[in-house]
Amino acid sequence: MNHPPAPGASNAAVSNTVADKPTARRRRKEARPSELTAAALALFGEKGFAATRLDDVAARAGVSKGTLYLYFDSKEALFRAVVEEGMVAALAAAEQRLSGFQGSASELLHQLLFGWWEQIGRTPMAGVTKLIACESRNFPEVAQYYHERVIKRGRALLRTTLERGVASGEFDAVDIETAIDVIMAPLLMLAISRFSLSFCCQETTPDAYLRTHFELLVYGLRGAGRAPASPAGAAA
Repeated sequence: MNHPPAPGASNAAVSNTVADKPTARRRRKEARPSELTAAALALFGEKGFAATRLDDVAARAGVSKGTLYLYFDSKEALFRAVVEEGMVAALAAAEQRLSGFQGSASELLHQLLFGWWEQIGRTPMAGVTKLIACESRNFPEVAQYYHERVIKRGRALLRTTLERGVASGEFDAVDIETAIDVIMAPLLMLAISRFSLSFCCQETTPDAYLRTHFELLVYGLRGAGRAPASPAGAAA
C-alpha cells in the first residue's frame, strides 16, 4: 500500500529538481549589455534595421525580451548603443592618435584609411554602413543620429589631415570638402560590398583595394608632377 508523502516532501523534491536543472533562460538572466549589442549588430548586418525585431535580438543573445528591456527600451536605443560601442569608440581612438601625431600628412592619411578597415570595414560593424546606406530614408531619426555621431567626426578627421598637408606644402590646395567625399566614397563601397556582391564577384583583395586607393589619392594630392612617397609601414 502506497503512503502519501509527508507534508512538504513533494514540493521539496520538485524544488530540488528545478535547482539541479536550471533552464537556459535562468542561466542567461544576467546577460551583459555588450552581449545584447553583439547580437543586435549581427542581426542588423543580416536583416537590416527594419526587419530586425527585439524578439530576434533577445533570442540570439539567449535571454528573454524582458531582460533586453532592462537595458534598452527600443530598437533605436539598441542601435545607438551598437554604434557607440563600435564606430564612435574607433573614431575616438583615431582622434586621440591624431592629436599627438608627428608624421607627415600622407602617413596620417594612410593610418586613417587602413585603421578604418581594421576596426570597422573588416568587422561586423560594416553592416551598419550598409544599413544606413539602404534604410536611412525610412528612418530619419536613426540617420540623423548616425550623421552627428559618425559622419561628422569622420569628416573632421580627414579635414584636419588634408588641411595639415596643404598648410605644410605637402599637398596641393584642393577643395577640402569635395576631397573628403572622394576619399570616403570608395571606403563605403568596400564596406557595403562585403554584404552584397563580394560573395560572388570578388576580383581584388581589400588590402590591394585600399593600397591602390591610397596611392591614387596621394598622387593626386601631391600634384601630377610629384610621385607619392610610400609611408612608413605601408604594405608593399
